[in-house]
Amino acid sequence: MSTAPVLKSLRDSADLRHLRQIIAGLDEGVILVDPDQSILWANEAALGMHGVTAVEDLGANVDDYRRRFQLRYRNNHRLDRADYPIERVVSGEAFSEVVVEVAVAGEKDPRWVHQVRSLVLTNDADEPECLVMIIQDVSARYEAEDRFDQSFNANPAPAVICRLRDLRYVRVNQGFVDMTGHDRDTVLSSTVYDIDVLANGDKRDIGKRALAEGRTVPQMEAELDRPDGTTRLVIVAGQPIEIAEEPCMLFTFADLEPRRKAEAELRHSEERFTRTFSLAPVALAIGTLDGQRLCDVNEAFTSLTGYTPAEIVDGSLGHVDLWETPAIRHAIEADISAGRAIRDREVRVRPKDGDIIDCIVSTEPIQLGNDACVLWAMRDISTRKASERELVSAIDAVMKDTSWLSRSIMEKLARIRAPQSEPTGVGLDELTPREREVLALICRGLDDKSIARTLGVSGNTVRNHVARIYSKIGVNRRNAAAAWARARGFDGDSLLAQRAAAPAQRQTAA
Repeated sequence: MSTAPVLKSLRDSADLRHLRQIIAGLDEGVILVDPDQSILWANEAALGMHGVTAVEDLGANVDDYRRRFQLRYRNNHRLDRADYPIERVVSGEAFSEVVVEVAVAGEKDPRWVHQVRSLVLTNDADEPECLVMIIQDVSARYEAEDRFDQSFNANPAPAVICRLRDLRYVRVNQGFVDMTGHDRDTVLSSTVYDIDVLANGDKRDIGKRALAEGRTVPQMEAELDRPDGTTRLVIVAGQPIEIAEEPCMLFTFADLEPRRKAEAELRHSEERFTRTFSLAPVALAIGTLDGQRLCDVNEAFTSLTGYTPAEIVDGSLGHVDLWETPAIRHAIEADISAGRAIRDREVRVRPKDGDIIDCIVSTEPIQLGNDACVLWAMRDISTRKASERELVSAIDAVMKDTSWLSRSIMEKLARIRAPQSEPTGVGLDELTPREREVLALICRGLDDKSIARTLGVSGNTVRNHVARIYSKIGVNRRNAAAAWARARGFDGDSLLAQRAAAPAQRQTAA
């Protein structure tokens, strides 16, 4: 009858004391477990990693340890009974780098993060004699990683991290997801070859070599492919980092797409402006803000001034003596230098052929690219001014002899010639009787000598009366005075009739 072999426990061996002496001063925590699942011993480091001071506080055996300490994975999933590292140790399983969060029973939040590996000590018969659980407290490292993850995820700047040994993406933040349109899970299941962050980069070959060697990837422009078939213009750079002691590459991005769209819109806007500028029927020129240099002129400007672009561009308007007088030039240049816009200012311009023309000039500050400029607009009004002068001359000629015109026509011509002679607050009552007589004769079209003979006074007296009338009613011409009187219903006929009847009435009375 055979007898089954009985495993000899290290508890009964003198080697336990020697083993304890060897591992007592180690920085790593060491827990020795007997094959019968009882906890034999733990060094100071292991006790400190569980917040206790004696081996008995860890528990008498494996079941007791499970009741006192609750373990979960980093993804918050609780460990099943068989998954506890101490259970796996006593089952003889060899494992390394199992990371668990450890909480004291009854507490919700874990206190420590342990990285655990196992070791099985055997006797001469290759039978388990002692089971060893070796622990590292990696709480500080994982706390730092948690802080990094929180900062990384919260950072609005797009970023992604790949592991160097296989170039697989291990971190991606929301900024990268929003910018590229890729799903987070898709990115984390891809490599740099699948989602190429250096695509079409102007230094792509240099960047690929740096990535392969784990060196800093220099900043470069690149176009990232999006799932919808479009691309995104970015600036990308790579910085080597470590995550969980794993060499990685952190790629950060600056989104240039808004700038590209703005530049495209600006380019289209400038193209439209250029077409409008060139084809505009009004004479236009673009100059520097100080008014000292012209940058461009259109065809209408060339037609108006007679100067070709080659003759006037890069020079000033004053350089070609375009203004009729230095006073006009200095006044315009002073306004431009002071940043004052000019609005519909009538000036006289001397084109290349020397003939003076009347123009209306306006200016407007504009921005072309990064340059502050002035847009000049000129309109030839010589024809209109000539017509006005001809009309004024005709009115003057007519007003010299109004005896053959009806009074209504004369009044209309007077108003056209002297539009300033509108009724004012002055009334006829403010004129003396003699001044009213003089005004009545003015309305009849008489000159000063005729008025003097009619009234029987000297010419100087008439001139003094006329001057006082002008001063009182606010005019300075005879036709304006006549228009002022008629606007108030006074033509002088009744007054003159009364004056003519006065001698006859005196003779009758005698």
